[in-house]
Amino acid sequence: MFSFFKKKTAASEVPAPAPAEAPAPGPAESAAPLAFDMETAPRPETKQSWMGRLKAGLSKTSANLSILFVGAKIDEALYEELEAALLMADAGIDATQYLLDALKRKVKEDKLLDAAAVKAALKELMTELLLPLQKPFELGRHQPLVMMISGVNGAGKTTTIGKLAKHMQAHHQSVLLAAGDTFRAAAREQLMVWGQRNNVTVIAQESGDPAAVSFDAVQSGKARGTNVVMIDTAGRLPTQLHLMEELKKIKRVIGKGMEGAPHETLLVIDGNTGQNALAQVKAFDDALQLSGLIITKLDGTAKGGVLAAIARVRPVPVYFIGIGEKIEDLQPFNAAEFVEALLG
Repeated sequence: MFSFFKKKTAASEVPAPAPAEAPAPGPAESAAPLAFDMETAPRPETKQSWMGRLKAGLSKTSANLSILFVGAKIDEALYEELEAALLMADAGIDATQYLLDALKRKVKEDKLLDAAAVKAALKELMTELLLPLQKPFELGRHQPLVMMISGVNGAGKTTTIGKLAKHMQAHHQSVLLAAGDTFRAAAREQLMVWGQRNNVTVIAQESGDPAAVSFDAVQSGKARGTNVVMIDTAGRLPTQLHLMEELKKIKRVIGKGMEGAPHETLLVIDGNTGQNALAQVKAFDDALQLSGLIITKLDGTAKGGVLAAIARVRPVPVYFIGIGEKIEDLQPFNAAEFVEALLG
């Protein structure tokens, strides 16, 4: 194990019980980046299982969309019903109008006459719309790779950090967590539970400045040669301007701890919040210049169309989507898979 490193700050390091075998040291900074696919060689049944869970999770969103094409006539009434279904799925006015206009053009140009062909055309157009959001998460670009993770309370941010830590360990990455969410009383304890579960050290303070905790974590990560430093920052509503200013401060302080850091500035959003999720993406992106999104709680939501709204209005890459509580329920976003689950 890497030896524990004390800093001059008041921050304390909360080590988990040592595992039987220490994680192998990660690649040097010059090593080729590793695309984070989570499943290096997925078995067919694993992929099938994920698609099944994804379809089940998006079933409420897809119900109103897929039924439209059952024995439908290709007329203005179909387009009106499709428009209503997309808006109900929180695709937003911009994305809905874009998809309808593109679909009408394609139907006319390709002389599509039956509902199945029109549905296939919609799947193709929606996949093209969402494709810019699909981007692999690369490990090994920096030593350590510093990640700043934000999100409003209730989005599943701390749980997502725990899942990501577990997945990264599966890719032979050593991980250090920083409990920078001093705004929510139980956040530090929740992160420490995940740290113990994953055999990961958590840097925390009983109380104090989250920027100082973040700085200390970066310094500790550098000193011990950790591959990934994940910093949990406070859950905030984008309307709370003073808290958004604090987030900006945390990001600046992280940059002082390591030039070019944070290398990833991520926002965790709850897929159930629909258009409010889009408002969060705009606000956090304006404040922090987001590098990626993680969309959680897509299981059971009727608002999965919000990804189309994000793609049109603020196309920040969606690194991962979550459809449940288990570790394997967090997977890389794939546009074609998502659309297949949505439209069938």
